[in-house]
Amino acid sequence: MISFSEKIDHEDVTSIGCIEQPVSERMRTFLRLEFLYYPMLKNIEKNDEWSTRTSISFLLEIQSILSRGDVRNDLLNELDQHIYNFERFETCSDVDSNRLDDVIKKLSFTRDKLSNIGPGYLRPLKDNVFLNLIKHRSSIPGGTCEFDLPEYNYWLKQPLLRRLEDLNKWIKPIKILCEGVNEVLWFIRESAQPIEVKAIKGMYQHNMQKSNNCRLLRLRLKEELNLFPEISGSQHRFTVRFLQWSTVESRAVQTTDDVPFQLTIC
Repeated sequence: MISFSEKIDHEDVTSIGCIEQPVSERMRTFLRLEFLYYPMLKNIEKNDEWSTRTSISFLLEIQSILSRGDVRNDLLNELDQHIYNFERFETCSDVDSNRLDDVIKKLSFTRDKLSNIGPGYLRPLKDNVFLNLIKHRSSIPGGTCEFDLPEYNYWLKQPLLRRLEDLNKWIKPIKILCEGVNEVLWFIRESAQPIEVKAIKGMYQHNMQKSNNCRLLRLRLKEELNLFPEISGSQHRFTVRFLQWSTVESRAVQTTDDVPFQLTIC
């Protein structure tokens, strides 16, 4: 159940590392898009060739992810589900009706924008000869060198404003979807409260309740413990093993200590 109460931080966030694990293919796709989208935007505004190259690379990766499945339809279904969940609270007297109405309107607005772009929203990117040349050569190690793609390298040396004009035009077809994904992920993350649990001798196992529609696991661990989790499982059951890293030459091993951590099942 989605809570409208303000989230209470149990510990100082700066001392805790957060690790997320998707438990469905849809969440894996959403997290990968989020992972690529904001770094792409951040690098766009930097006035150097390699930042622009990074943005182009991330843009092509996003296009590749969106081309593999009907991500737009998955996101529409997620938005519909969130709108339905929130609308169920409209008859509750102890809910802030103004805030609830704002949330529903925001989600509905995002859904309408996403619906309006239609299923062919990627066509401008797929038909772009310039980007297709870069995509083709990027599959070859070192394939975007100056002698391989002289046109691309000439464009990279253009003034920032000129490059920004093109980049913003190329990003426009995916902007609504990517920002919708980030909005949905925010609601999913805020849909549950963390609980304090302990991994006995470095291992924690959890069986889901049948009524629990889990899509994302979030773990918060004190960074001074110098451990990282290895999470495996599904929507029905998962296991967390906490590993101790030593060097890149040797494999990490499971700690034998009890490990307290925060777990959020979203």
